Amino acid sequence: MIDLYYWTTPNGHKITIFLEEAGLPYRIEPVNISAGDQFKPDFLRIAPNNRIPAIVDHAPQGGGEPISLFESGAILLYLADKTGRFIPQDLRGRNEALQWLFWQMGGLGPMAGQNHHFTQYAPEKLPYAIDRYVRETARLYRVLDTHLSDGRDFIAGEYSIADMASYPWIVPHQRQQQNLDDFPSLKRWFDRIAERPAVQRAYALAETINTAPSVTDASRAILFGQDGKPRGG
Repeated sequence: MIDLYYWTTPNGHKITIFLEEAGLPYRIEPVNISAGDQFKPDFLRIAPNNRIPAIVDHAPQGGGEPISLFESGAILLYLADKTGRFIPQDLRGRNEALQWLFWQMGGLGPMAGQNHHFTQYAPEKLPYAIDRYVRETARLYRVLDTHLSDGRDFIAGEYSIADMASYPWIVPHQRQQQNLDDFPSLKRWFDRIAERPAVQRAYALAETINTAPSVTDASRAILFGQDGKPRGG
């Protein structure tokens, strides 16, 4: 059994997609980040960066004590290695999948996240910041579109954790002020992923967990008001 500490964000969706695709038994432990659950001591022992997702695997390979992990990319790689699925087994294929996983973790996710912040949540609309991150999101979409333009079905040739990592960050493309018709190869890939039953189950699950996804003034202070001080200090 895997305990998944989860909330309904793109990074959270990555892990539910994998678990649904692999058919691994798991239990959701909701971490309502708008209510400050990410600062609870029990969660911080598992995820010291106070971010979701995190997992505790109670049946790691080789037995022994449970293994806990935070950071969505690390979790995806761990689960792929645990199951021997969704990552190519040959050297070149594995490293192609990994480079695109890291591309998402270091580029698409952070840049689209800043896009979301300045276009959706910032109390003051800053035209320079909005333009900066909308353009950078578009640049990253074009990088992936170009990569997929050779007709491949999936990012690393076969369906892998690279697709699971990137897809949830493309789902909110309208909020990111992106038109998928401008990226035809990416759109073809996106539609193919969206049709997968496991992906549909993962997103249906999200709707049962977070029934009030709007951000209030109080939740905005929790989500975006952190600094280097100890919580409560």
